[in-house]
Amino acid sequence: MVAKIIASSGAVLPETVGQTDAARELTRLVALMARLRDPEHGCPWDKEQTHETIAPYAIEEAYEVLDAIQKQDWNAFPDELGDLLLQVVYQARLAEEEGHFDFATVARLITEKMIRRHPHVMFGPDVLGAGQQEAAVRTTADAMPGQWEQLKEKERQTLSAPGQKSSALAGIPPALPALLRASKIASRAARVGFDWPDVQGVVAKVHEEMEEFAVEMQANDRARMQDELGDVLFSLASLARRLKLDPEACLRQACDKFTRRFQAVEAELAAEGRSMQDEPVSYLDDVWNRVKKRDG
Repeated sequence: MVAKIIASSGAVLPETVGQTDAARELTRLVALMARLRDPEHGCPWDKEQTHETIAPYAIEEAYEVLDAIQKQDWNAFPDELGDLLLQVVYQARLAEEEGHFDFATVARLITEKMIRRHPHVMFGPDVLGAGQQEAAVRTTADAMPGQWEQLKEKERQTLSAPGQKSSALAGIPPALPALLRASKIASRAARVGFDWPDVQGVVAKVHEEMEEFAVEMQANDRARMQDELGDVLFSLASLARRLKLDPEACLRQACDKFTRRFQAVEAELAAEGRSMQDEPVSYLDDVWNRVKKRDG
């Protein structure tokens, strides 16, 4: 384990025979973070950070990883993954200093969790430890999502208070992006039968929420408008879930499309010596429609 290779001072002990490149580089990263946090010789900025102050960076780095994936930028991809990994190592280091857990605990827990959730896979001593081997349970690819959720539900029940049944919505982080959270909430509710019998029921719900929002918009009640518009967005996330679409991906695609077309309008106006601010909406709409037609 990395924790056994790294001394409490952050010094790297001699490498073991046969240590892989991945283990060696991860050892270096854990040692580097220990050094950055060293009270006497560390980095002044890193020494001041807390769990709360660096938490936003994990979200930022995760989105940069996603951006590299979407662009298929294989040069940036490993760099962005490294930035994200650093956030895990950083948080684990802070927790170790506080006496809660270390990076080895993080790695062990996720490994054990994945073993539990993959009973259909036979793991050897390299995963289970010397002299241990488990028999795999035969499972089809179609059955795996259901099996995965059943195992997660069993884990949630284990973590709930004795004698108290865990909520079907337990464990969904409130800090998730709202559309993703809405999709997960709707999916969990559907799993226990709280769902429309067909997709047309979801479509009807979207129209119903739109009508209710229109009423509040007519009344110009901002508090009620916010509430009803939230219901519209939630129903759209439910519709996406029912159609097996990712609402976040749908909205990202729409944002990318708008950005691409808007910049094309800007370029066309610039080529004509025009300024967007000086043109009437009707002309801008004409240019937009031309761009949209070319864009497909």
